Amino acid sequence: MSDPFSSPAKGARVTDYKGALLLISPYDYKENVATSFGEKDAVEANVVVLTEPTDGFPEGQGPAPHVAEGVLFFQGVLIGQTKAKVASKGMVLGRLGQRPVSKPGQNPAWALEDPTDEDAQKARDYLATLSDPFS
Repeated sequence: MSDPFSSPAKGARVTDYKGALLLISPYDYKENVATSFGEKDAVEANVVVLTEPTDGFPEGQGPAPHVAEGVLFFQGVLIGQTKAKVASKGMVLGRLGQRPVSKPGQNPAWALEDPTDEDAQKARDYLATLSDPFS
């Protein structure tokens, strides 16, 4: 388990975690966020990175499990996969990947792949390590 007193990564990009198993807690849906590409909608979430990304952790992050707070999801498919959990305060589990392009010249869409039984158990094991010492 990561050090509970360490500073989590703020402003991490979800695309830094390609191939990693992510436990996502979406908490806000933001409309018209200013970006370098114009205004876009986004889901803001805290993300537990349960396994190492394909290309390793970005500098200053890691090892797994690793918490990244305030991650913004601008990608349409990821918004669709996480937005409904904002109101219910639920979690989303999946391995971050990219879908094949449907038309030449398009970029592959970022999406969460359905978790395996092993992935779900890894998330359960992580959640079981969490406790509130003040309860």
